[in-house]
Amino acid sequence: MKKITKRAAAGLARSPSLAALARIMKVLLSPGGCPWDRKQTHATLLKYLHEEAGEVGRAVRKKDWPNLREELGDVLLQVVFHSALAERDGRFTLADVIRTINAKMVRRHPHVFGGGKLSTPAQVLRQWKKIKLNEKAAARKRKN
Repeated sequence: MKKITKRAAAGLARSPSLAALARIMKVLLSPGGCPWDRKQTHATLLKYLHEEAGEVGRAVRKKDWPNLREELGDVLLQVVFHSALAERDGRFTLADVIRTINAKMVRRHPHVFGGGKLSTPAQVLRQWKKIKLNEKAAARKRKN
């Protein structure tokens, strides 16, 4: 990968797009990128994912909204980092992760996206759990 200019880096730093974050990660993992980032694996990153999730929890409990914004970015970075490692290894891409969660959210909210009607959070939770169990059972069946 060719060297990124200071101007291009500044543009990436100011960008609000997920694509820019994915590009930054790609640069960091490139041969000329960051030695620490290039050395990471899914396993070595797990402690950071747990740490960042805990920091999100602390920010929420403290109602520290500026810190929450930062910590959510750190969790998002973990998702992008793991996705970039998976893409490098030919397993899946960030687009696959996004497509998968989009499909899951629509599937598990038929009361919103399918014309059904639920009135309470408890009904929604019961339906979510039922759909999830059915999905897991179907996945096990496909494996066998």
